[in-house]
Amino acid sequence: MTRSRSLASLAVLAAPFVLMIACGGSEPPPPAPPPPPPPPAAPAASVESAPAASASAAPAEPAKPAEPTAVAKYTGLSTPESVLYDADNDRYLVSNINGKPDAKDNNGFISVLSPDGTVSTLKWIEGGKDKVKLDAPKGTGIANGVLYVADITVVRQFDLKTGAPKGDIAIPGSSFLNDVAVGPDGKVYVSDTGVKVGAKGFEPTGTDAVWVIEKGKAKALAKGKDLGGPNGLVVTDKGVIVNTMGSGEVFSLDDKGKKQNVSKPPTGMLDGLVVLGDSLLVSSWEGSAVYKGPLGGTFEKVLGDQKSPADIGYDTKRGRVLVPHFTEDTVEAYELK
Repeated sequence: MTRSRSLASLAVLAAPFVLMIACGGSEPPPPAPPPPPPPPAAPAASVESAPAASASAAPAEPAKPAEPTAVAKYTGLSTPESVLYDADNDRYLVSNINGKPDAKDNNGFISVLSPDGTVSTLKWIEGGKDKVKLDAPKGTGIANGVLYVADITVVRQFDLKTGAPKGDIAIPGSSFLNDVAVGPDGKVYVSDTGVKVGAKGFEPTGTDAVWVIEKGKAKALAKGKDLGGPNGLVVTDKGVIVNTMGSGEVFSLDDKGKKQNVSKPPTGMLDGLVVLGDSLLVSSWEGSAVYKGPLGGTFEKVLGDQKSPADIGYDTKRGRVLVPHFTEDTVEAYELK
């Protein structure tokens, strides 16, 4: 799933030596007889010197640097799908599905985490309380003091200070809204991955799309199966950047919704997507990893062993990538600049 709406060490062992010392009795032993004279020396055999090492031998490859370790780990969450850094309030907002990703059960919630490693408020916004409707929240974004949350077929709005509900925006014909991203002009973008949960897992619905919300109205920026199950979103000066759950692609959409700059990270089932300098960070369920690379270029792994990495976020103040582990009910923070 995603946003806005996706994952080590060396040791050297030395064997100890044991020195065994035997002690004698109280009386000295009798002197040993002199040794027999040595036999006559045999003629010396000629010895060929070993050939010198080839100057053309390939040098050993340098050891790869160790991957970063988590600087903070948050537990006690419930199917965390997305992490968003709220820079103005210096906090992390986490959407918790708390059940199945397509269940309209009104038990989803939003948690507030502190950068110091503590869970400030587990259920800051909670479905079923204080007139809040929240089923299976996924990607989140902030615009003009409003928190936008993708929730199956609607985008819900909440006051960023109080958490109070501020209305819903229905996305017509959608089936699985996933990530949310906000542009500098205040436009809100949301992806529809175009799937439903069936007996054998996710099944395509054909509603693949990227929508744009402006002045409370939603319209499609791009639609069609060639989008490959759009998931993660981010807005840059190169357009809306998209990654996909189905085709495992990363690409941009121009203002007419045309695909450009298509590339594929090493593994698929992509989810989270954030900008880091001139590069992108992309989480992959298939690879249990986070990859880094430029739009249209080659991606390399920067974080491994990331089980079920969903919609990642980025703490711009501390240079941390924030990884929600969907099936592990945890969020981890890694310093990655």
